[in-house]
Amino acid sequence: MKASFLEVIPKSFRARGIFVCLTIFVRALLNFVGVAALLPILYLILDADDMHANPILEWFYTSLGFTSDRTFVLAMSAAMVLFIVAKSLVNLLLYRIERDYIYALYRYLSRNLFIDYFNRGLQYIKRANSAVLSRNVNVVCYTFVVGILRPIATLVCEILLLAMLFISIAIYNPSVALLALAVFIPAAALFYSLMRVRLGRYGNIENEAQRRKYRDVIDTYRGYTDIEINNAFGHQLSSFDREVDTIIGVGRKNATISMLPQSFTEIGLAIGMAILVAFSVTSGGEETKLLFGLFAVAALRLLPSVRSIMGAWGALRYNRYTIDILREAESDSLASTPSRTNERLAFNDKIEVRNLSFRFEDSDHDTLLDFSLTINKGEKVGINGESGAGKTTLLNLLLGLYTPTEGEIAVDGVVLDKDLLRKWQNSIGYVSQSVFLADSTLLANIALGLDDSEVDMKRIEAAVEAASLSEFVASLPNGLQTRIGECGSLLSGGQRQRIGIARALYKQADILFFDEATSSLDSATEQSINQAIKHLSSSHKNLTIVVVAHRESSLGYCDRIVTLEKRKKWSIV
Repeated sequence: MKASFLEVIPKSFRARGIFVCLTIFVRALLNFVGVAALLPILYLILDADDMHANPILEWFYTSLGFTSDRTFVLAMSAAMVLFIVAKSLVNLLLYRIERDYIYALYRYLSRNLFIDYFNRGLQYIKRANSAVLSRNVNVVCYTFVVGILRPIATLVCEILLLAMLFISIAIYNPSVALLALAVFIPAAALFYSLMRVRLGRYGNIENEAQRRKYRDVIDTYRGYTDIEINNAFGHQLSSFDREVDTIIGVGRKNATISMLPQSFTEIGLAIGMAILVAFSVTSGGEETKLLFGLFAVAALRLLPSVRSIMGAWGALRYNRYTIDILREAESDSLASTPSRTNERLAFNDKIEVRNLSFRFEDSDHDTLLDFSLTINKGEKVGINGESGAGKTTLLNLLLGLYTPTEGEIAVDGVVLDKDLLRKWQNSIGYVSQSVFLADSTLLANIALGLDDSEVDMKRIEAAVEAASLSEFVASLPNGLQTRIGECGSLLSGGQRQRIGIARALYKQADILFFDEATSSLDSATEQSINQAIKHLSSSHKNLTIVVVAHRESSLGYCDRIVTLEKRKKWSIV
């Protein structure tokens, strides 16, 4: 557990973590002193007439110039109250330092995991379940800091406090220390032996059920139309209910387990008190009365500490699955985050695909084999072929979203590598079959990635006009500030495609890639979009356009058409 836990903590947080450990130690020390301050007051209450026999109390009495025992008792009580108040304020400050550290780490881990998943690329994103990734980024990171880090802080603080208390009690009265050990150690050992395996298993069960529940919710809303038409909501709801019942079931068990430390320690305390009562009955005397009081004070502070330790240990066992999830991410991946530069890669001559082969990570054959292609500046190239021939794969390679297994892609003779990808992608525009549209305004979706204050409105107007969106925008009550719904749910298919085109044009891209951009549209809308693309190709002579389409009728305006066949070697110039 310790090694795995440290692997999750990035190096940049470890030095600060040492300081936080010091604050935890100071908190434990203050709590110990707070308990120790009660002992002389207890002594005064139990045996005020004999306080001068206590060397510590006598030293305070004479050094501070007291002449009245009553005044001394009142002064000591007031001093204790002031000390406890001051201790509480300092504890709050130290706790704030710990809390700020924990939440700063949460921010780092959540942001880091978000970046890490994105940096893994398109292949990973396609294979992974978006509900799982979303839960890991948004929930698992938070669960780690509150379910692992915070319990660790509690364990360290309370164990230090317990150690100091036991040592001091043992020095003052070994009998009370031995009795406390005899009471609390068996309770803790019993809890550990009964719950060690169960808690880890319950945590894993809840995590998997939460993942499946997230998936059910996202799939249901995403596929609303098909689910409604096929009367499948009942099935989705049954699956959802099943996962909720699982979560509730393990939640109940965990809640019951979280109450066991209190029950175990209270039973142990009752046994200890019974032993003292029995001892008092058989021996009697003032010493027994003082021993009883000392045990009561010790139990007053030991009991919640033991409970806290047992509860924190239970939380660690229950939430340990978060460590395995976070270990998958590279702890220092933030340092390798791609630059967000706005520079562009010069494209004045041609794009060359040289002897390129590509194989998916989970495949045993090449999707593209020894493929070569040259696309000249200003050329309009169509790519078609049967399903599985590698059309979209080739496009993703040209976009820099996949890395060739063999071969290379060069722009004006410069081979694209990971250091140049950002500059290359700044030079290109992309319109897919399902244009990505955020649940935001029309303006924000055209100028994707920019704040409204950063947008060049003249360029927006030109892009809207070129994409044949002007009439549509004018019909909207809020114009470009109209919200378009999740995934553009308030728009027609043709409007979504035109927004994708406007986005590419606003970017002033040197080359436009269209991936089945009209395949899901009706004939009239498809013809309209194709006409818009054709107009672009004729009005922007230096604009290079690459279009992937099933139907050759969608490629009539292209200068040439490349037809792909499955796993066939090609060399096209």
